[in-house]
Amino acid sequence: MSTAEQQPENPENPENPASDSLLGPADIRELAAALGVRPTKQKGQNFVIDANTVRRIVRTAGVRPDDVVVEVGPGLGSLTLALLESADRVVAVEIDDILAAALPATIEARMPARKDRFALVHSDAMLVRELPGPAPTALVANLPYNVAVPVLLTMLDRFPSIERTLVMVQAEVADRLAAEPGSKVYGVPSVKANWYAHVKRAGSIGRKVFWPAPNVDSGLVSLVRRTEPVKTTASKTEVFAVVDAAFAQRRKTLRAALAGWAGSAAGAEEALVAAGVSPQARGESLTVEEFAAIAEHKPAGQAPAAERGAS
Repeated sequence: MSTAEQQPENPENPENPASDSLLGPADIRELAAALGVRPTKQKGQNFVIDANTVRRIVRTAGVRPDDVVVEVGPGLGSLTLALLESADRVVAVEIDDILAAALPATIEARMPARKDRFALVHSDAMLVRELPGPAPTALVANLPYNVAVPVLLTMLDRFPSIERTLVMVQAEVADRLAAEPGSKVYGVPSVKANWYAHVKRAGSIGRKVFWPAPNVDSGLVSLVRRTEPVKTTASKTEVFAVVDAAFAQRRKTLRAALAGWAGSAAGAEEALVAAGVSPQARGESLTVEEFAAIAEHKPAGQAPAAERGAS
């Protein structure tokens, strides 16, 4: 991150004015008032009110002129407008009825020359299985804190054409997603994100650029799709079943934690030894490749992971 990007955002900074097309603090509040919108914690809504911040997000995401960007939870359109400045086209997925109805008009009013490059999908992102237009190449979003991880993993799974992702999430979640084996916060989100992509922290976002200001800090997470998938004969479902089991009882050794998955502690030890993993190790020390190796050596006679309802 450059020195300029490390400077704190200032919504009221007159030396760094936004272009007329982007939304500032007054614009956001006026638009929300006109729509009768009050951000709710239930929906995890915190609207970005600083044009400098959304431009920084687009810049950090490396959005290119040929990109088709999908945005989840566009809200009032702050980030959407900034994305439209740089991308070829933007597809926004919004679950809120009022916000979804208002967004196309905001795009047309503030960026009429780009309105044909914008498409709206009024739906829950967890239910979306196809998007209009060309396949998306990037995902850039300010994700609602309460559903950030499942939405991120679902989008990466369903849209393999997404090469690059930059999401803004609660700082604690950002740390978990980008954690490496051995870290205290390394866990299920870390491993599952690594199944799809190379993950790293890409910056921090202060509280003052949001309305309402959240009581937690936010972080940017960059995910670059693996050019080659994890080499394994096990399916994603089988690997994720091992991951879930290992971290369900993270204080236990893998021999104990995987006993249910393997049918017995002895069966778990057999799989671990065959995979080259110490039965005394714990889940937070393993890479996604090691979890995949364990999945490959599931003891015979156990029901397939999919039949047991693995995520």
